[in-house]
Amino acid sequence: MTAFGSVETAVRAVKEGAFDYISKPFDIDALVATVRRALSTRSIVPPARAADEEDQAAGLVGRNPAMLEVYKLIARVSDSPAAVLITGESGTGKELVARAIHMHGARCAAPFVAVNCGALTETLLESELFGHVRGSFTGAIANKRGLFEQAGEGTVFLDEVSEMSAGLQVKLLRVLQEREVVPVGGSVPIGVRARVIAASNRDTDALTASSSSFRQDLLYRLNVINIHLPPLRERRDDIPLLAAHFLRKHTPAGQTPPALSDGARRCLVNYPWPGNVRELENAVERAVTLNQGGPVTPADLPAKVCAPAAEAQQTHASVDDLAHLFAGLPSIEEMERRFLLHVLEATGGNRKRAAEILGINRRTLYRMAERFRIEL
Repeated sequence: MTAFGSVETAVRAVKEGAFDYISKPFDIDALVATVRRALSTRSIVPPARAADEEDQAAGLVGRNPAMLEVYKLIARVSDSPAAVLITGESGTGKELVARAIHMHGARCAAPFVAVNCGALTETLLESELFGHVRGSFTGAIANKRGLFEQAGEGTVFLDEVSEMSAGLQVKLLRVLQEREVVPVGGSVPIGVRARVIAASNRDTDALTASSSSFRQDLLYRLNVINIHLPPLRERRDDIPLLAAHFLRKHTPAGQTPPALSDGARRCLVNYPWPGNVRELENAVERAVTLNQGGPVTPADLPAKVCAPAAEAQQTHASVDDLAHLFAGLPSIEEMERRFLLHVLEATGGNRKRAAEILGINRRTLYRMAERFRIEL
């Protein structure tokens, strides 16, 4: 049990033998359920090396239940050779999760190499992944080792793997099946010892849909373990923790990080963050840069971040203004009573004529008179 919701704490706890990981404040029913599961299964994860204090995945911060599950999965798969597919919207921290898996596993001393499959042309990506031999294409003036070879016994991270062309998907599938690569223009296969972690901004349902262009046999190879990262709008309780982390990260060395004012905190928590954690970090870095001393205020944040809060405040102000404007006026019910009395007086108490003027039948007229305690 801990008050700090970070991947380092969670991974260390699970890998050193903890059955589960609970963050404060906690729900007592959830605590009891966890203890019962531990007693019934007696499943203890074997101890392993302690987590690196200089973990590059320090940006994974949060105490949301979904994130705690992510931390536990990181701990349990870090020493496994199984392929991992990380899914989640852009900016949720998929590469941070991949790095955490690498850094907390036995491969941590070996290289971690990453490539964005959607950022390169098919030819460049093939050369980047598998390497090439001199003269294999225009500009290939020397042999080049591909990422699979460079990684050695480390980890190859394929970001946005679902953007890979159909032709490269076939070649990647062969690499995963045969555990060897052939450089572009070459003929001699090179053994692959690296672990593969892939990521996509599409979830597994989208990747398996009939309209998907992603090979299903390749998906089965990559999706041995799936880790899904929730969007930031679904873990708003983590936003203040993340903001505090980024305030510390972007404050110049030797200076005290500024605090968040209540107004700035409300802006951050209420904004939907379409760019997720990456967008939040950008906003906090901007605030640190513009802050003139004292707590971070809404003025230090991007205007769009505080726009929803400002609109809500203006709406509340408009309602208050209307309430003040109409204060002292009679209620609708009182106005109905006065109008009925006025019509009865104008018709000399003629109930038939009064009903016609009011546009109601005589029975309704009697009910109105009874409700307002008016004698007819």
